[in-house]
Amino acid sequence: MVYFLQNIYKKLSKRGDFLIKVVAIVGPTAVGKSALGLKLAQKLNGEIISGDSMQIYKKLDIGTAKDSPEELKQVPHHLVDICEADQRYTVKDFQQKAKAIITDLSEHNKLPLVVGGTGFYLSSLINNLNLGGKSTGDDQVRQELLTLEQEKGVSGLQEILQTEDPLAFAKIDIENPRRLIRAIEVKRTTGRSITDQNNGQQWAEFYLVGLTDERQKLYERINHRVDKMVEMGLLDEVKYVYDHRDVFPQAKNGIGYKELFPYFEGQQSLDSCLDEIKKNSRHFAKRQFTYFRNQMDVDWYNISDDKNYQNIVEENIIKFVGGQND
Repeated sequence: MVYFLQNIYKKLSKRGDFLIKVVAIVGPTAVGKSALGLKLAQKLNGEIISGDSMQIYKKLDIGTAKDSPEELKQVPHHLVDICEADQRYTVKDFQQKAKAIITDLSEHNKLPLVVGGTGFYLSSLINNLNLGGKSTGDDQVRQELLTLEQEKGVSGLQEILQTEDPLAFAKIDIENPRRLIRAIEVKRTTGRSITDQNNGQQWAEFYLVGLTDERQKLYERINHRVDKMVEMGLLDEVKYVYDHRDVFPQAKNGIGYKELFPYFEGQQSLDSCLDEIKKNSRHFAKRQFTYFRNQMDVDWYNISDDKNYQNIVEENIIKFVGGQND
């Protein structure tokens, strides 16, 4: 199988109209994207590129649901554990790094597998979005927005974005201050909406594999995952983040971390905080599914309806790489 795909890559790369072939695995949290990505990478001569905005940080392992050290050794993983806690990481950074990795993998006849992450991160790759000239954004604009967040909270940022870029306000996660700040930055520094998907030339061809499940089963998987994280040491990890929250600006707003802060402050019981993590994770899963269903061309596979879905996915990827997915 590996040699078969390598030969396909070599033949395609000689064509003048060749576009890099990329597979992306998307879907709601806890549905099994990482497990599928690992199996496909092993069988199809691939390497994994994490699309997750939190897995890039060192020391944030359990709450971000990183693959285990053993799994990370089985297949090369990219964009995992590449940043210190206090480093900023934007969608522009992700786009630049991911494109470079994907290009390199293709040149070495490897199948790039983008696994997980937010819809906007993936959109930045698929649509080659113009996100401005600097990956770190305009420092003065950012500082003004950070100050505004401290003074007025998320609602202050929401008000600005709704006024200056209503299109972005309707599409991005407006409960996430990092997304709000970045959207306002892009609008003010480039004059374009961060959701503009028509400002980049096509550079690669993507096949989007979407995993889904019956709602109740998915919610049970989410609840089980949170319980498993606690068994693995989530409380110790979050306590470390809480004690060093000044140097963990990203993590303190992440699901699985922020909900436990009231427990360490003695304001809520552990059970109520864990229930909050489960609730927020379920809401996040719903938003993820809605975004991918409405905004992208995804080939969906229900993991409960067809127990053989992994083999079907594999066959469809082979067709895609060979140019037969019409």
